[in-house]
Amino acid sequence: MSHLSQRPEKPVVGLPMPHESAGQHVTGSALYTDDLVHRTKDVLHAYPVQVMKAHGRIIALRTESALAVPGVVRVLTGADVPGVNDAGMKHDEPLFPDEVMFHGHAVAWVLGETLEAARLGAAAVEVELDERPSVITLQEAIAADSFHGARPVMLAGDVDAGFADSAHVFTGEFQFSDQEHFYLETHAALALVDEAGQVFVQSSTQHPSETQEIVAHVLGLHSHEVTVQCLRMGGGFGGKEMQPHGFAAVAALGAKLTGRPVRVRLNRTQDLTMSGKRHGFHATWKIGFDAEGRIQALDATLTADGGWSLDLSEPVVARALCHIDNTYWIPNARVAGRIAKTNKVSNTAFRGFGGPQGMLVIEDIMGRCAPLLGLDPMELRERNFYRRGQFTPYGQQVGQPERISAVWQQVKDDGRLADRRREIEAFNAAHPDTKRALALTGVKFGISFNLTAFNQGGALVLIYKDGSVLINHGGTEMGQGLHTKMLQVAATTLGIPLHKVRLAPTRTDKVPNTSATAASAGADLNGAAVKNACEQLRDRLLQVAGTQLGANASDVRIVEGVARVLGNDTELAWDDLVRTAYFQRVQLSAAGFYRTEGLHWDAKAFRGSPFKYFSHGAAAAEVEVDGFTGAYRIRRVDIVHDVGDSLSPMIDIGQVEGGFVQGAGWLTLEDMRWDGGDGPGRGRLLTQAASTYKLPSFSEMPEEFNVRLLQNATEEGAVYGSKAVGEPPLMLAFSVREALRQAAAAFGPAGVSVELASPATPEAVYWAIEAVRGGVRCGGHAGDGGEVPDDTSTLSHA
Repeated sequence: MSHLSQRPEKPVVGLPMPHESAGQHVTGSALYTDDLVHRTKDVLHAYPVQVMKAHGRIIALRTESALAVPGVVRVLTGADVPGVNDAGMKHDEPLFPDEVMFHGHAVAWVLGETLEAARLGAAAVEVELDERPSVITLQEAIAADSFHGARPVMLAGDVDAGFADSAHVFTGEFQFSDQEHFYLETHAALALVDEAGQVFVQSSTQHPSETQEIVAHVLGLHSHEVTVQCLRMGGGFGGKEMQPHGFAAVAALGAKLTGRPVRVRLNRTQDLTMSGKRHGFHATWKIGFDAEGRIQALDATLTADGGWSLDLSEPVVARALCHIDNTYWIPNARVAGRIAKTNKVSNTAFRGFGGPQGMLVIEDIMGRCAPLLGLDPMELRERNFYRRGQFTPYGQQVGQPERISAVWQQVKDDGRLADRRREIEAFNAAHPDTKRALALTGVKFGISFNLTAFNQGGALVLIYKDGSVLINHGGTEMGQGLHTKMLQVAATTLGIPLHKVRLAPTRTDKVPNTSATAASAGADLNGAAVKNACEQLRDRLLQVAGTQLGANASDVRIVEGVARVLGNDTELAWDDLVRTAYFQRVQLSAAGFYRTEGLHWDAKAFRGSPFKYFSHGAAAAEVEVDGFTGAYRIRRVDIVHDVGDSLSPMIDIGQVEGGFVQGAGWLTLEDMRWDGGDGPGRGRLLTQAASTYKLPSFSEMPEEFNVRLLQNATEEGAVYGSKAVGEPPLMLAFSVREALRQAAAAFGPAGVSVELASPATPEAVYWAIEAVRGGVRCGGHAGDGGEVPDDTSTLSHA
């Protein structure tokens, strides 16, 4: 076992621990960025001037009437920017634009003594606009050839030969929805400038170093003149990886110009109308199977709705291409990706980062084609699982393919799937207007940033004379439990009780040049960096302990806060050891660092090994559907998920549960609507609140929810043998959508392929049932003469 993976005697990692801030969360004492306003003197409040048109050139921006509003201090415009007027990393996101690019685009910000004064001032600003044509939907963008950014193509094998060798070939298309992050805490920033001109920004950001970089270049400063701190976030899910930068820059600019602290905090409607979502996608595809139902070839084009600027759309599309295979070997593939440029908010990272979109395409294909191949969907999926020695379409060998089958089989056994499917058949036979179904789907998700440079982490660990320990690391806490795991890693590595260790807020002046807390890599990168720093300190202390105990340092172990010599009863308490080290002038601080080894990626060729390892999981979902309304309930879910040797099992199980529910929301409930008409509201987001945008609640939770972590699953080469957990569980929710598809099919004759919209809302399920009941063939099959009418389906036999 590697040094990084090996666990010492009596480790603190692996123990079920509550979230380190759980008590503060439930009592309301946990501080978030906007709470700091009440602890800060003379704060000014910023309010955006939003233009409620989808597209147009600004002819005039008149601020005089705003300055006449009582309590308004200043109006920030592009003329005030001393540095670069851009809030993005691609230089395509002007902070103060001269062209409105989406409905609700902020073109100026008003600073007021109160939030109400700033709001009234923003309402008084006059914006004269030369309206221009807009592109709102993916279909409009495709028709207008409106694209931006890279257009990657992933090639494997000989696609034409693969289709020639296929016994069955199907074609189809599929469009599925975007998704709102709807974190509990909206975007927020608080900036102030000290007497030396140092800019200090409190920001709800997943990427403090990048926020620091953007603020610096907007203000025309160097990074060492800007410090960004993130206490914690009330949720992020990727939405706070790139998009907080502009809001932090507005606050910092206001503070620099006025000399007073400035607060930016979006209300819910502003957050929904100004910040990006998960990318909605459109896919066209052609797939070939052999006579046994094994995939021979895939040819697909994935189009992502990028919105008005690139943001993270390019890596999102890249990851979608890398995950279109999911758990299935596709020997011959040609998959193209492109980014539609639309007049909507700039879509951004969201848990899974394109992986869910790519995987949804292949899972939809498998669910639609299984009946046409005369195979049970579960059997079709099993026949196509990766096996030892096989490679992904982008050229990376799939390690641990046996875990794909292991989690799958454990779900089948633990969930009594064979028995329950027989029970469901009996139930369906006796109930013509209510049907049940049970579906099983798997997940293979690559862990690491697609951009190799981001796969690094840093930490700073301090030991004080009294034996207490303070750790700083580059990761941010958004409720996912990263800080809890880092405390456990530090305590384990130093060999001390958990109560000896405390964690400081994430700050750019403690750990520089950090990567975003994203890609599910937060614990891998920062945990290894914390471990590295603690190992440096432990090795120094072991030298001191060896001298004090009359032994070689290599024979001393620190366990549960006591240094002991192997085979000897002599010991030295941790506090005494630290005090002795101080008087011997031993350095009691260390900077740790980690870089993920073995990664390589050629973005142009779309080839390489971009992932350190793959996380695996499987989920079985049982649903019951009402044939009159399409309403449904999730009766039971069984999940087995691979997190390696868990660093913190209670945290990881919570992440699996939360990820699954969020995925089920995306796939079945969250129906984002935009005004695509030609009226004055064109481009407006219609689902601007929880009253119109349906989020998962307790009523949508599975009535029985069983989650298990795969046991004896050490991940070689990862911190203490663990694996990432944040994103992969979201895709386990494919099982719910596939169960709904099978339940709808149960209302009609056998062998019918059901087309199901995404999100599969009760309305969508109802129309799928109606199509089945009406005898509408939702798919064709080789040799059966069942060509598909163009107006009834998007799946056909080629």
